[in-house]
Amino acid sequence: MKFLLSLGLSALLLAGCASPFGISSIAPGASRDQVIAQAGQPTGVVPLPGGGERLQYSLQPMGRFAWMVDLDASGRVVNARQALTDLNFQRIQPGWTRADVEREFGPPALIDRVASWSGPVMTYRWRDTDRSDMFYWVYLDGQGVVRRAHPGMEFVNTPNDRK
Repeated sequence: MKFLLSLGLSALLLAGCASPFGISSIAPGASRDQVIAQAGQPTGVVPLPGGGERLQYSLQPMGRFAWMVDLDASGRVVNARQALTDLNFQRIQPGWTRADVEREFGPPALIDRVASWSGPVMTYRWRDTDRSDMFYWVYLDGQGVVRRAHPGMEFVNTPNDRK
């Protein structure tokens, strides 16, 4: 009996990892109220061109996923997707603003400074398709404009091989 209970709990947790907010089952055309009834209150809401809005469901700073639900001007779902992916990050270009980055990916896990850069560095945690834990760093200048961006590995609980 304990085994079955443990197995059921494990399955529930694994299903939750796919989309803890239930975003993956939200269909285009659903209303804003239906999204909130299913997924809960968003972690952020940002306006979109044309009068729509984006509901952000982010697991940052420690999680590696952020779902975006785009609504049209009438409050109906246009699309819903996981934003923290390699292909999406590749869209970031020099000239984007901090607001552009946060609109597309939600708030970062961390905003920090490093000695080799004069502006803030936004850090996103994400999981690559090969299940590797990753960082994505976005370097802003003093005016909040993207100057460069790149991924890097996040080494969590790995043995220290540097002796």
